[in-house]
Amino acid sequence: MRIALLAASAASLLAIHPVHAADLAATAAALRDKALKDSTAWDVTESLTTEVGARPQGSPGMDRARDWGVAKLNSLGFENVHVETFEAVSWMRGAESAEVVSPYPQKLQILGLGRSTPTPAGGLEAEIALFKTLDEMLAQPPGALKGKIAVVTQKTRKTQDIKGYAAAVRARSSGGAEAAKRGAVAYLVRSISTDDTRLPHTGGGGVSGIPTAALSTPDADLLERMVARGKPVRIKLAMASTQRDKAPGYNVVGEIRGREKPEEIVVIGGHLDSWDAGTGAVDDAAGIAITTAAAKLIADLPQRPRRTVRVVMWGAEEQGGSGPAYAEAHKGEVGNIIVAGESDLGAGEIFNAKLPQGSLGHPAMKAFAAAILPLNTIISSEPAKNGGSDIAGLQQLGVPVTEFQQDAGRYFDLHHSADDTLDKVDPKELAQNVAVWAAFVYTVADSDIDFRKAAGQ
Repeated sequence: MRIALLAASAASLLAIHPVHAADLAATAAALRDKALKDSTAWDVTESLTTEVGARPQGSPGMDRARDWGVAKLNSLGFENVHVETFEAVSWMRGAESAEVVSPYPQKLQILGLGRSTPTPAGGLEAEIALFKTLDEMLAQPPGALKGKIAVVTQKTRKTQDIKGYAAAVRARSSGGAEAAKRGAVAYLVRSISTDDTRLPHTGGGGVSGIPTAALSTPDADLLERMVARGKPVRIKLAMASTQRDKAPGYNVVGEIRGREKPEEIVVIGGHLDSWDAGTGAVDDAAGIAITTAAAKLIADLPQRPRRTVRVVMWGAEEQGGSGPAYAEAHKGEVGNIIVAGESDLGAGEIFNAKLPQGSLGHPAMKAFAAAILPLNTIISSEPAKNGGSDIAGLQQLGVPVTEFQQDAGRYFDLHHSADDTLDKVDPKELAQNVAVWAAFVYTVADSDIDFRKAAGQ
């Protein structure tokens, strides 16, 4: 009886979704094989990091990245290539330095956090109050840190996924504001990083009203050892920065128009902006390259897919603004956006694919699963919950999302630091990403799958 019911269910699915599943699977597999040999993603990553380099929101580098994105999409044959302009905060770093002045004078390696307040001219000097976890600092009452530089040295655990980072990042994002509430004059945090180099990692620090900066991981350890010796430790900190609350930002868009239902859209992409310390190779030139190359492979098929594939290079993910701006600009077409996905975890291999709720049994997703089986990518039984920062706005409006989990074992050694450079990208791992994305996007774009119906919406 169970076998008969399963057979009837499969027949029903095929009747509801008139897709030639075998052809869909065969084409997805062919795309996979071609992606593993294709150099487009590497060429795009190399081009962006070499010809533009660092590209913080609101900087001349971001202006160059905008023009690069338009030229690149046009050269690859995308249609409807255009720029969507919005306004967002632009925080720009100036000169920075930190040093222990007593009892053991030494230089420290720091990077200011986004939205940090500059120090007074000439810097500031104060005794530090060191805490090995953020929770230890949060246990301090208001006023307990008056006149001191608060230091949190909490470590980030290395994990294959983002769980280690997610558990540690609040020390960076909210620590400064919490330190200020307790009277601190500045805040230093151990880089939210899994590396052991003396290269600090920047990132968004939130609005706190005091200078905030990330310490290199060895320097965080150094301060712990100094404090353990029992003498007061004093630091001199000098930081300059500028901030514009309304600077122009850019989302760069290109499409592969669908042959039958061009109004139905699959939205994919990565973020074009980066922090300033490195050249933004893993964060996120790789994501731009992966999704652009996947769409290009689909465009080169003898026949375009039924639906439109839209690639978006979001322009202000790091400092915030591009995702909400995109959702606002496209809220009128949300009902026609079939699914959205963002690649923003470097170029490590995709080991797990989370799909929209209720879609695992659809012939298109079965074709996708069959195509990626040789890539050592598992189809998760858990539905996608977080597709990425830049598609969170679309997700809130009801757009289904996909979530491809990459091996992040090395990603948090690199991102937001001077070590985020092209040589850290593995071409074979990059190609594996393209293969997974191309197979997924094609099976969605050339089928009639409706993720909202599958989820019972």
